[in-house]
Amino acid sequence: MAVRSGFLDRRGVLVGLVFLGGCLGTLMRAGIAHAWPAPADGVPWATLVTNLLGAFLLATLLEILLQVGPDEGIRRAIRLCLGTGVLGGFTTYSTLAVETGQRVMSGRWLMGVVYLLASVGMGAFLAWAMIAMVRAAWGRRSS
Repeated sequence: MAVRSGFLDRRGVLVGLVFLGGCLGTLMRAGIAHAWPAPADGVPWATLVTNLLGAFLLATLLEILLQVGPDEGIRRAIRLCLGTGVLGGFTTYSTLAVETGQRVMSGRWLMGVVYLLASVGMGAFLAWAMIAMVRAAWGRRSS
């Protein structure tokens, strides 16, 4: 069965949506980092909060899209623009790695390791919790 290709299914359009979303997400993250700079010897709160918020929002978005229907047309465009683009640009695991390395290399290795594990662990927990909450809410809604 052939899938009818619409405007939103064109590769160039989808790549453009990822690009535009990534630009927006990166600008949002840069604004937060500028307003809330990371202390050299403390916890980089802006990166931590940004990554946790991104995990929360990405899990919510993807689970809602999954519940709504197949990954095609407008749903695929939304996933790529908001999920891959905006939230991919908004979150920053490269900065997490650099900030962890800075703390470890400056002798604050315990803070660096705790920061890394807390970021990844709390992000995974938030994603899992949001997926469970959306599924529970969707189950009640469809009953």
